[in-house]
Amino acid sequence: MLGQIEITPFHWAGFIAIVLVFLSLDLGVFHRRAHVVKFKEALTWTTIWFGLSLAFCGALIRLRSREEALEFFTGYIIELSLSMDNVFVIAVIFAYFRVPLEYQHRVLFWGILGALVMRGVMIGAGAAAIDRFDWVLYGLGVFLIFTGAKVIFLGDKPPDPGKNIVVRLARKLFPVTDQFTGQKLFSTQDGRTALTPLALVLLMVETTDLVFALDSIPAIFAVTKKPFIVFTSNVFAILGLRSLYFVLAGAIGYFRYLKVGLSLVLCFIGTKMLLGAWDIDIATTTSLAVVASIILTSIVFSVSVTRRERAAAKKAEEDSGPDSP
Repeated sequence: MLGQIEITPFHWAGFIAIVLVFLSLDLGVFHRRAHVVKFKEALTWTTIWFGLSLAFCGALIRLRSREEALEFFTGYIIELSLSMDNVFVIAVIFAYFRVPLEYQHRVLFWGILGALVMRGVMIGAGAAAIDRFDWVLYGLGVFLIFTGAKVIFLGDKPPDPGKNIVVRLARKLFPVTDQFTGQKLFSTQDGRTALTPLALVLLMVETTDLVFALDSIPAIFAVTKKPFIVFTSNVFAILGLRSLYFVLAGAIGYFRYLKVGLSLVLCFIGTKMLLGAWDIDIATTTSLAVVASIILTSIVFSVSVTRRERAAAKKAEEDSGPDSP
């Protein structure tokens, strides 16, 4: 094994540069022309991003330590799991604005690029605050438990894009065209620059990601306080979100209990943070096992219940057919 290297600004710049290269290839080569992203293509890209995440994790083992690699992978799984909830909200937004299938990838591309910038700023600020004030971590723990418990006991209503304050403000400040203009975010109306409906969708996606980041970023600080590990795990999870959307969007009805599972994850992570006040530390391997078990259980239970209900509905329909007595 190689000796442990020190993370320098050069490594930060190198990682960001590589990410930008991948994004440029994605938009400029693989998705230069608007097209409908089908399940097979989405699954292929999901596998590619997951493979790149594992490769980065392997590099951390060799260049840093197994502990940091495990922290990265645990953080990545947490961020990816919490991003699944974001997928469902994005589906609601696309349906509300009736975004054509061939334009959805472009919106997700720019939305995720903006999300990377916002999360980078939030991670930097969070790491600085936690490093200076220990109580911030415990405050985040209370916030996560409150957020998770609220969804479990009070439910979680889907957002109403028509009431989004950013979208309403944009409509007041700028003219908005009635029709999509291809993949363009801006158009011309009565000689003035106007926003297209696709621009409003992008604003909505950005603001909802900001809301989700308020849950997901504090969650990863329960695993590690190292800014580089927090940032890289966030980036890989967000980069995989685009293809994950096209994989899961058509099967949203099968994941009815996933929100409950994600809420339990938030409660567990918040509890882990608070236990630190009494010097009780839950091992990273244990955290990974608990998070993975909760998510897998909620998915399996959701799919099982949905299939039974659909089978029962189909049988009832057949029994009430024209030939039934």
